[in-house]
Amino acid sequence: MLLYNDYISTKCEEQDVGKFFNVHSVFFTMRKTKEACIWIMNILNKNKIPYRIEGGFAAKIYGSKRTLADIDIDIPDKCFKKILPSVEKYILKEPKRYKDKNWDVLGLELKYKGQEIGLIGSNTAKIFDKSKRKWIKFKVDFSKITKKKVHGKIVNVIRKQDLIDYKNKIARRVDIKDVRELS
Repeated sequence: MLLYNDYISTKCEEQDVGKFFNVHSVFFTMRKTKEACIWIMNILNKNKIPYRIEGGFAAKIYGSKRTLADIDIDIPDKCFKKILPSVEKYILKEPKRYKDKNWDVLGLELKYKGQEIGLIGSNTAKIFDKSKRKWIKFKVDFSKITKKKVHGKIVNVIRKQDLIDYKNKIARRVDIKDVRELS
């Protein structure tokens, strides 16, 4: 059995989030997004874990046409321990602290049937606000979500305006493209 403490140490090692979440890669083969979405939603719901889909997958749910890289999902930091036994054979990158020029997060990356899934700890996540030129807390309120039907399941999605707001703050090319398509 995989133990949470095997992955989360008291001294969090900083890693490049871009490498962690593979944000620069847009070409995936044999990807099964629908199956991966249903699989992870079933695990989160079975374990009664609050969650919120965000990032590029949320943008696609709201109508963005760009290629999907991964499924990003916010969960409370403490819930990583709860799901590890269910996801351990799909772990691509173990849960730990990752930081790059845009993100400072506790993260866990999975790969299910070719589709990458990034789980992000909501309690300690920070983003770099390019306009203010400083790190800010990435606020996640699981009571402020939109329910959407995705692949036949009702799922929790970041509210559209909240998605646009944080994508405007990070302001990477892909975020600006999403904002244009969603506005």
